Amino acid sequence: MNKIKISAIAMAISLACSVNAMAESMSKSEYKTAKNNIATEYKSAKESCGSLAANAKDICKAEAKGKEKIAKAELEARYKPSKKASYEVSVAKAEADYAVAKEKCDDAAGNVKDVCEKEAKAALVSAKSDAKAEFKTSQANATAREESSEARMKAQEKGSEAHQDAAAAKRDAEYKVAKEKCDALAGAAKDSCETAAKKLYGK
Repeated sequence: MNKIKISAIAMAISLACSVNAMAESMSKSEYKTAKNNIATEYKSAKESCGSLAANAKDICKAEAKGKEKIAKAELEARYKPSKKASYEVSVAKAEADYAVAKEKCDDAAGNVKDVCEKEAKAALVSAKSDAKAEFKTSQANATAREESSEARMKAQEKGSEAHQDAAAAKRDAEYKVAKEKCDALAGAAKDSCETAAKKLYGK
């Protein structure tokens, strides 16, 4: 998991939050059928993990569960389209990616594993923070369109604050990754590493 991966997830979230109005309506019977199909696919995917062993099996199960979670969120967004539903899809994707990434970290040990887990967590925090910022911004803008110019100014402020909060959450998560990497060092090298990390992330 790296910054490129985090940026890709953030971009995906931004796109997901902007397309909720394009969702097509779905009948109740279609919804029920789709829901049953998701359950069937999850059961099949989970059973296929039975032929694997050790951590490979755990990763397989996490992937199957993640796909089910995303499929359910996407189904709800199609059935009852809303900005909140699109936000839930973004969160489901972020959490599914995190669950799989965390399981993959179990293939490592010691500091390498710790760093891997911190990077996975950082990607989760980044993705969820971006999703929340986009959701709050879209909510504020929607309210502003219905109210006065003063409300529009407040909406812009709320959007700006939401993105600042997201940036702060991502900095904190990235700082934890950098700090964890320093733990692989010792003595003056570790102190220098931690000082550099604090300076870089404003701690």
